[in-house]
Amino acid sequence: MTGQEKLNVGLFGIGLDTYWPQFSGLKERLEGYQREIGGIINESGAVNLIDGGLVDNPVRARSVGVLFKQKQVDILFLYISTYALSSTVLPVAQITGVPILVLNIQPASAIDYDSFNRLGDRGVMTGEWLAHCQACSVPEIANVFNRAGIEYRMLTGYLGENRTEEDLRAWVRAAAAVKTMRFNRLGIMGHYYAGMLDVYTDLTRQVATLGGHIELVEIDELASIREGVSEKEVAAKVEEFQQFFTVSSECSDTEILRAAKTSVALDRLVERRNLGSLAYYYEGIRGSAHEDIITSVIAGNTLLIGRHVPVAGECEVKNAQAMKIMDSLGAGGSFSEFYTMDFDDDIVMLGHDGPGHFEIAEGDVGLVPLPVYHGKPGNGLSIQMTVKHGPVTLLSFCEGSEGVFFLVAEGESVPGPVLNIGNTNSRYRFDIGARSFIERWSRFGPSHHCAIGVGHVASDIKKIGSLMSIACHQVC
Repeated sequence: MTGQEKLNVGLFGIGLDTYWPQFSGLKERLEGYQREIGGIINESGAVNLIDGGLVDNPVRARSVGVLFKQKQVDILFLYISTYALSSTVLPVAQITGVPILVLNIQPASAIDYDSFNRLGDRGVMTGEWLAHCQACSVPEIANVFNRAGIEYRMLTGYLGENRTEEDLRAWVRAAAAVKTMRFNRLGIMGHYYAGMLDVYTDLTRQVATLGGHIELVEIDELASIREGVSEKEVAAKVEEFQQFFTVSSECSDTEILRAAKTSVALDRLVERRNLGSLAYYYEGIRGSAHEDIITSVIAGNTLLIGRHVPVAGECEVKNAQAMKIMDSLGAGGSFSEFYTMDFDDDIVMLGHDGPGHFEIAEGDVGLVPLPVYHGKPGNGLSIQMTVKHGPVTLLSFCEGSEGVFFLVAEGESVPGPVLNIGNTNSRYRFDIGARSFIERWSRFGPSHHCAIGVGHVASDIKKIGSLMSIACHQVC
């Protein structure tokens, strides 16, 4: 996300003003805990944190709600610092009208009972207890939110606990990914691969669900831009190929120059249209200028993918969306489909022809010539790579009879032989086994494409689904 697209996070704590004169130092102590939470939220530097302070009465609640509204916060983090009346919470939620995460976070895993009971003064003891009674308000807040029809999420834990702090960071990542999708401009160039009925999608539903804008782009525009590319720009792009790819000696100078020229034009098109992702497919009449362009896009599209502009072939709009989500989480997101199963090693091989995500490659990213693009016209250069060995996540953004949903699975990219056919392909192992995985995944009815990213991020994707009201099904 650019600085102008930073996530605006509203943080406020809740307490009861009646307590402050009763228990010396309690308010200041609770404000200190809130600052710790704010520090965790803000540590990535990718957010604008708007701290509303401690809300301890309904009047203060309304003023903080107005503040958050004026600052256009994208998400609210509600920290329960101690018991508080629900009347201090509801106005903020109603005025702001954005997703809310209720933070039931204690200052410690447990009260030190021996030290507590040695305090002697029951007033002091009560103040100490109130600094740990965050859970007291959770049912009350939930009751009021439920009755008011306000959606909310909860995070329960304690300060200093890795699980709690990582969960808090994950909610920040998820909210940032949601904002990315809300502002994303997805380009569509060309048309569907005819007959791939699973790939066809409802563009209105895409925008209504994920937000953003869909820009329909003519290939003639790319052709026009390409005509104006200079030899100097082509030469610079060839150097860029050498920097990011292992260019096979089999690649002819003619093909490299052709791909470089198209890559420069793609960069300009993306900049001109302010695209954050792209889905494309085109064939063109044999021997035409458009065929010359479309058969030379793979190298340039690979560079775009590695620079956070996911590109999906075969005009797979749904998968371009999945790739963008994965990229927004920092996981990558490479365009894939099922290749074959290896029953001897109990793995599934996935990959795809065309561009790949060079930032998540295991070893070299090869640029190689293909004498034929299988199932597509023409020939030219292609990418050959394997996804990094280690934990991976598969994501498909699906459209079924009852609406859209996320389908996700966690597995591992493992070493072993792959198909050196000028495609991206890798070996994946799943804890439920290859047989069960392929059947369970397929029964949800995704398209035959998916986005593969590094790391296990299913939990983050579920959080994104929660924030966007999208169901998420996890296979493994």
